Amino acid sequence: MTNHWIDLKNSDCILIMGSNAAENHPISFRWIMKAKDQGAILIHVDPRFTRTSAKADFYTALRSGTDIAFLGGMINYILSNNLFFRDYVVHYTNASFIVGPKYHFKDGLFSGFDPATRKYDKSTWAYEVDGNGVPKRDPSLKHPRCVFQLLKKHYARYTLDKVSKVTGTPKEDLKKVYELYSATGKPDKAGTILYAMGWTQHTVGVQNIRAMSIIQLLLGNIGVAGGGVNALRGESNVQGSTDHALLFHILPGYNPTPRASHSTLADYLKKLTPVSKDPLSANWWQNRPKYMVSFLKAMFGDAAEASNDFGYGWLPKLDDGKAYSWLDLFDAMYRGQFSGFFAWGQNPACGGANAVKTRLALSRLDWMVNVNLFHNETASFWQAPGMDPKKIKTEVFFLPCAAFMEKEGSITNSGRWAQWRYKAQNPPGDAKPDGDIIVELFEEIRKLYAKDGGALPDPILNLKWDYATNGRFDPHKVARTINGEFTKDVTIQGKTYKKGQLVPSFAFLQADGSTTSGNWLYCQSYTDAGNNMARRDNKDTSAIGLYANWAWCWPLNRRILYNRASVDLMGRPWNPQRPVISFAGEVKEGKYVSSKWLGDVPDGGWYPMMNPDGTARSDTKYPFIMKPDGFGAIFGPGLADGPLPEHYEPIECPVEKNLFSSQFTNPVAPLYGTDKDIYKTCDPRFPFVGTTYRVTEHWQTGVLTRWQPWLLEAEPQVFVEMSEQLAKLRGIKNGETVIVESARGAVEAVAIVTKRFRPFLIHGQEIHQVGLPWCYGWIWPPQGGESANLLTPSTGDPNTRIPETKAFMVNVRKKGA
Repeated sequence: MTNHWIDLKNSDCILIMGSNAAENHPISFRWIMKAKDQGAILIHVDPRFTRTSAKADFYTALRSGTDIAFLGGMINYILSNNLFFRDYVVHYTNASFIVGPKYHFKDGLFSGFDPATRKYDKSTWAYEVDGNGVPKRDPSLKHPRCVFQLLKKHYARYTLDKVSKVTGTPKEDLKKVYELYSATGKPDKAGTILYAMGWTQHTVGVQNIRAMSIIQLLLGNIGVAGGGVNALRGESNVQGSTDHALLFHILPGYNPTPRASHSTLADYLKKLTPVSKDPLSANWWQNRPKYMVSFLKAMFGDAAEASNDFGYGWLPKLDDGKAYSWLDLFDAMYRGQFSGFFAWGQNPACGGANAVKTRLALSRLDWMVNVNLFHNETASFWQAPGMDPKKIKTEVFFLPCAAFMEKEGSITNSGRWAQWRYKAQNPPGDAKPDGDIIVELFEEIRKLYAKDGGALPDPILNLKWDYATNGRFDPHKVARTINGEFTKDVTIQGKTYKKGQLVPSFAFLQADGSTTSGNWLYCQSYTDAGNNMARRDNKDTSAIGLYANWAWCWPLNRRILYNRASVDLMGRPWNPQRPVISFAGEVKEGKYVSSKWLGDVPDGGWYPMMNPDGTARSDTKYPFIMKPDGFGAIFGPGLADGPLPEHYEPIECPVEKNLFSSQFTNPVAPLYGTDKDIYKTCDPRFPFVGTTYRVTEHWQTGVLTRWQPWLLEAEPQVFVEMSEQLAKLRGIKNGETVIVESARGAVEAVAIVTKRFRPFLIHGQEIHQVGLPWCYGWIWPPQGGESANLLTPSTGDPNTRIPETKAFMVNVRKKGA
């Protein structure tokens, strides 16, 4: 999230797409209702009418998988009607950048596409640069190859008529949403977008979010109070786990995981440290050498020295061009390429796409360790329906662990607030906190390596490992390591810091090994002054809900990212009624002579871009400090599937062609080739669009909640929602048992015949959509039903590999029919 939950109350217009926030994120919805109490407009766009829709001022539906068409139409509407925030767009975005002559877009494909490798040569998307290597710009936005004109041309195809035919959304509804939301493109207005997995779980998931980011930049809604692009997370610590490298392609703090071609630390830093020739660009990632060396020192302690590349060679390296995502791991497991697997706090037998393939993959292991609170489908996959235990060699170990209220530590919520939580009680029986299990496990592993050696013992034997107190895992020691400390006496800006003193902030990190930090973003979270994550001061002096002394927010306790874009070139808030920051430096003879910012922690303490007399300053930086060029990226040349979002149909869809081009599906979407990877489009056996979603009463796959009788009473078993028209077509009555089947599997479910789903008119034909929750499994309750992921395909977004579980093809029939 660029902003945070409380900031939602500052919005004038809230657009929720790809989410049912009222039911799945009810606490966040409190702040949405506060915004509505102050006159804000709430818009909900979703295939199904939900409790969120019921609270919306305006609701409309769209077919799953067509969000880019919907948003592309809004981009076209904003540009065609000159509704963009011109000053913001010209000065703070890359709209004025001139793209090189090699770039083109033809019939659904961008320049540089290689059909043999199914990859793009992104060099054809590069900007034109001047003699100093700085991108050329046209502030008039008239150059035919400037980003603004390319954007305008690209989305001119997204007319109301065509968007309506693709999405199934009536044209009058499209126009209404566009009118309401684009009204926020004024200095004194702000609009925010909330999304969840209804946007991400597609083969165009990242581009869905990119499309809305473009809209927010055009309207000047990034960095401001009540603005931003804000993700609704499925768990309390999704943000924190991502920050600390849950995903295969990043190290803590979003440094890329080394590849095999990065053989030395120098190779890694040369390849992955961005360079900017523009003196006004902060280009914050130029500090990567400091962050990376400090991370290596945190990992390997005194063993990490300049003479051994600070232990860089001990880090695992990814094969060049190879992905190690969930989909890829289970594909390799299914092919017999794994011997063992830890399923820690997860239930892949129900939670992973194409669950039949996932369960069969588990059957091809030698061993598996399942760490969880309750018995679950993964622990007993070998007893699942259709499995023959006699033919399965996998040895399964189950380790009982503690629930979140039975252990101490930090979480980082969606708004980037790191908050310390204390243990309420000890776990029951033999259950242990995850930290204790990890400490015991690693100490045994280290003993074995010390005794027997191994293929590569150095990373195991040299790992810094002092995270226990009296034999028990100590989260405070981990928090200290994450923050970082000085490894020797260092003098910085005239002040001496002693060896062992905690680093005050990431501005103090060094590339010479004199500092450590397990995650540079979290420098300042745990300092010599105290545990900032444990702060609970509920006073707010900002008047917009920043609550600067409640917990701690990365980076540097900054509550709204890119907040220097919330002010004009002279440092004055675009909206004085809701200032995030404002410049209060002393003025002499029309020029600022001292630097002072009020409000939130600014994105750098530099002077504003201009003096009050209108003269430009050279001692300043552009506001988008994390971008190498310093500008918000309307044109994004770094993604796998194109610099601008383009509508492609889902891998499985109900139509025979893409109305926007002859390129039917995302040309670089991952596809898998085992006998369990079956994809069906326009197959009469599977005529209906299927989607999955959550319910309030059950969490994730239900491992924590399906054992609670009061929650089961509320949501006892899997169901499938369908329109009254589809029920009539199939002769199904409300409450009857039906079979929902795809090319990969089948689920028995209770039919809920409802007005919440209605047929769509797509390409002139009637298309039905159904929806199922994915929180059930065969272990418990006995009649609860199976996971909806038995139906979903193995495919996903080419950038993140998140699976496409929100749009696939199914059939629905009455049981026995």
